[in-house]
Amino acid sequence: MENYTMEGRTYRYYGQGAPLYPFGYGLSYTTFGYRDLVLSPPVLPVCANLSVSVVLENTGQRDGEEVVQLYLRWEQSSVPVPRWQLVAFRRVAVPAGRETKLSFEVGAEQRATWAQDWHLEPGTFTLFAGGQQPEQQTRAPSAVLSSRFTVTGAARPLRGC
Repeated sequence: MENYTMEGRTYRYYGQGAPLYPFGYGLSYTTFGYRDLVLSPPVLPVCANLSVSVVLENTGQRDGEEVVQLYLRWEQSSVPVPRWQLVAFRRVAVPAGRETKLSFEVGAEQRATWAQDWHLEPGTFTLFAGGQQPEQQTRAPSAVLSSRFTVTGAARPLRGC
């Protein structure tokens, strides 16, 4: 195999077509709501990590578990990248009518792209948080929140951070 690009080989790189059963697909016996997505700092240097917090609320009548998923989208990249990339997830048990605040850290290496070597680029990124992939249509509603952040500085190899 000489062509290692994943374009056209996995749904992450396809056009606008959605997979039949994407990551996180499934139903629950309760419902969940997301709010208060906070990215800190909203502007960060190219080698810095991003802190993320979000509030998850069980809005249903039963105790339940939710798989909270964080996805990253590059708004512009010098090389082909996925439509969005899973960068963190956590299974959380939440009693009925209760809420919990979750914290994550998205490392600089999760923003790295491959072009003969792993490198980091400045630019604008969107982070999604929810119980499913962005733009996924399911029978059970699960709002996906999004927020943008900016990476500043010069492009550099990941190993240079």
